[in-house]
Amino acid sequence: MPGVNLLVGGNANGKTNLLEAIGYLSTGKAFRAKRDQELILFGQEFAEISAVLHSQEREQTLRAVLFSDRRPRQLWRSGVKQKTAAGIAGVLTTVLFCPEDLLILKKGAQPRRRLLDQTIAQLRPNYDAALGEYQRLLEQKSAVLKDWRENPSILNVLPEYNLRMAQVGALVISYRARYLKALSECAADYHREFSGGLETLTLTYKTVSNIDDPFAEPAVLRQLLSEHQQSHERAELESGQCLSGPHKDDFEACLNGLPISLYGSQGQTRTATISLKLAERELIRRDTGEEPVLLLDDVLSELDAGRQDFVLNELKSGQVFITCCETDRLTKLGQVLTIEKGTIK
Repeated sequence: MPGVNLLVGGNANGKTNLLEAIGYLSTGKAFRAKRDQELILFGQEFAEISAVLHSQEREQTLRAVLFSDRRPRQLWRSGVKQKTAAGIAGVLTTVLFCPEDLLILKKGAQPRRRLLDQTIAQLRPNYDAALGEYQRLLEQKSAVLKDWRENPSILNVLPEYNLRMAQVGALVISYRARYLKALSECAADYHREFSGGLETLTLTYKTVSNIDDPFAEPAVLRQLLSEHQQSHERAELESGQCLSGPHKDDFEACLNGLPISLYGSQGQTRTATISLKLAERELIRRDTGEEPVLLLDDVLSELDAGRQDFVLNELKSGQVFITCCETDRLTKLGQVLTIEKGTIK
């Protein structure tokens, strides 16, 4: 449904499942489940998600079929089967905001990397392909580093892995640096308005230690990554872990120059996170010319009245799905959809 859709219903009735289904058709990934098999109803052999939507100035369809056994999933775009998730990227763009995101600036680096990766992959299919290849190489190299003492001959493949990881890693760093720069500028505008001009939000990209300029040409980044790999070779063999590369990337968020992770109050952290999410939505809109679908999973109930109002004032356009919110505050913005036992009433 266009506009704001408030999804109401008791626990375990399927409200978040609906958001996850929309998100899956957008990115090819689930935001809660780690494996596709977890998305399939217990005892069933497969699950199917499909949608008809207006995107890129025409009507399109998206379809995903997931299997409970070892068969690979199937992704379809307008009736054409796609080889990878890159084939459906950009058709249905989404921005997800859930309660866990409110602590993203306080947690470890992994959720912050995921925040960057999810949006860049929607906007740049080549990035999703590069990131997927890098992750596969990382898993294979990690297996070698773990098992080389039992089978020393497998070390012969390490130079090949290192070379390719440096090549692909340079692309990952280049994409992330450019996106984070745009995100920082846009989020700063939102946060300035949110805080009444009292606070300045900045985001700083953190990648491997010998790269001072992540905006350098990919060839320069490849060389620096190779040098970093070489300097960590002994430590990797001794620890059995891959210690060099953009899989350890992070970004630091600061308010008036002070790291939020160390000095930010709960209110400041939440305000900054909301600014990031609204900026993410704005950047997708600028890039694609279309409004991304906004998915708010039980997040407004975690905010005080002032922060709720700031978010609600931004819901003036596009399509929005909100779960578990106070209906008396939201019914005037859109329509209420009651979900009971997985069915919209």
